[in-house]
Amino acid sequence: MAEKINRPEIKKVVLAYSGGLDTSVILKWLQVEYGCEVVTFTADLGQGEELEPVRGKAQMAGVKDEHIFIDDLREEFVRDYVFPMFRANAVYEGLYLLGTSIARPLISKRQIEIAHQVGADAVAHGATGKGNDQVRFELGYYALDPDITVIAPWREWDLTSRTRLIEFAEAHQIPVSKDKRGEAPFSTDANLLHTSSEGKVLEDPWEETPDYVYSRTDNPEDAPDTPHYVEIDFEHGDAVAVDGEALSPASLLAKLNDLGKMHGIGRLDLVENRFVGMKSRGMYETPGGTILLAAHRGIEQLTLDRGAMHLKDELMPRYAELIYNGLWFSPEREMLQAAIDHSQKDVTGTVRLKLYKGSADVVGRKADVAYNLYSQDVVTFEDDAGAYDQRDAEGFIKLNALRLRLLGRRTR
Repeated sequence: MAEKINRPEIKKVVLAYSGGLDTSVILKWLQVEYGCEVVTFTADLGQGEELEPVRGKAQMAGVKDEHIFIDDLREEFVRDYVFPMFRANAVYEGLYLLGTSIARPLISKRQIEIAHQVGADAVAHGATGKGNDQVRFELGYYALDPDITVIAPWREWDLTSRTRLIEFAEAHQIPVSKDKRGEAPFSTDANLLHTSSEGKVLEDPWEETPDYVYSRTDNPEDAPDTPHYVEIDFEHGDAVAVDGEALSPASLLAKLNDLGKMHGIGRLDLVENRFVGMKSRGMYETPGGTILLAAHRGIEQLTLDRGAMHLKDELMPRYAELIYNGLWFSPEREMLQAAIDHSQKDVTGTVRLKLYKGSADVVGRKADVAYNLYSQDVVTFEDDAGAYDQRDAEGFIKLNALRLRLLGRRTR
């Protein structure tokens, strides 16, 4: 291990703590190697696990009761991070709904708040030196506290194998469950928006994802043979109700997750470009988010002007990349968010979708006249109303064709 003299003097550190093997080892390693007091922070982002046992694990490791933070951040997560992102219809590399990426800035923010609250001089995380999360966490830390010290054990220690981790755990009386003693078949990350799986059995991009990897979605082939119709109400770009029932942001997403799971919606097998430079293969399940994205685009079809819609589609890849790369707190993301949010002021109405064996298809949309840009009088082939004079199209076409005709004459 690295020599202690090469490390900064740390008195108190706030650790992003899950209670799993890796962060349990990190907790003890910080106590041993840095000789510092450890404060644990566990975020409930809707990962679907009972988090109270984490308190007991931290206590067993010698963490004071007042230094164990287990915070329910589900509503804040969906309201202030997921929904703003969905106003942009953000997808990374055309497919990925950014479920892991969007959770990191909130964790970073709360971790820094706790560090200030308890007078800590450092924060620590359990992300490896190969992945994106180390970047996302640390860019968030530094944006919110430029002078904070960051400890990333995976970039310092030599516990680089499952065997070494278990040996360290056993040497320091850290309980190791039986399922952790062998090589994990894959790793997962979960929150209310999605579950991601990667590594081990998923590393060969030619091999199909085994059925046992899926946890958030039923097999589409086994989904109900009868389609399910659902209506989602939007106000100013955000979903506010499902089938007429007003719901909080987190409750609404949970409701859509249940529907998406039942119908096998939201599976994605992706080889993506990590920010750190390598390609990686992951399997993502985003049941409710997939439904929400389709619905949001559906209501925008009625209520968003063509110029605004097309500009949003041009900005979206840049916005998505900023989130993926951990730049949520950057001025450029905030600038784009302001433009996106302005576009959503009239995105209000209702969308009806058909959920069936892995698909979520928009089959109806409506909006009040105050928001609706769709005019049946203008578009209808039954042109008795005279709302559109088809003869006007001739001049429109000739003006747009002028440069093409001039080019055509020049190049003969």
